[in-house]
Amino acid sequence: MEKALERAGLAVAYPEGRPNLGPRDDIRITDRAPIVRASIDGAELVQRRWSWPGPGGKPVYNFRSDGRAFASGRCLILADGFYEFTAHSDPASKRKHKWLFTLNGTDMFGIAGLWRADPAVGEAFTMLTCEPAPDVAPYHNRSIVILPPRHWSRWLDPAEPARDLLKPLAAGSLAVEQIN
Repeated sequence: MEKALERAGLAVAYPEGRPNLGPRDDIRITDRAPIVRASIDGAELVQRRWSWPGPGGKPVYNFRSDGRAFASGRCLILADGFYEFTAHSDPASKRKHKWLFTLNGTDMFGIAGLWRADPAVGEAFTMLTCEPAPDVAPYHNRSIVILPPRHWSRWLDPAEPARDLLKPLAAGSLAVEQIN
């Protein structure tokens, strides 16, 4: 992760100490995970909870970006892949098919996110979504906003117009692999 941040031109501080980030198969809603956010001195990496409670108590883990500016609270969620789930081809099966998406040409990407302080859970983050990318559309009606490393510092800069970055990737940008 640190090498990817360096390659993207981000000098990152660790205000809470350098975390021991081992490999993980997945991150589930309410788990703590690393995010990168702007700080007075540049950028900082901290671990925060994925999702904050919405008005009805349901976790806000995805947030529609359509038409919004996001002048504050921007963060990057670093990942090497993400999953989508579809109905099983066998109607009798209770399991869903699991699909792994990775960004072609790089081992890590950023997901555009927001962080905020919530009185119930402390600081937490959510992922931003947009219209489905062509590679995702057969699996889901929305896409998370994926940012290649060259756009990471732009996303963290609130002066950068969000509309320039919050859009689906071009067709063929993602590799898709069925996991089960």
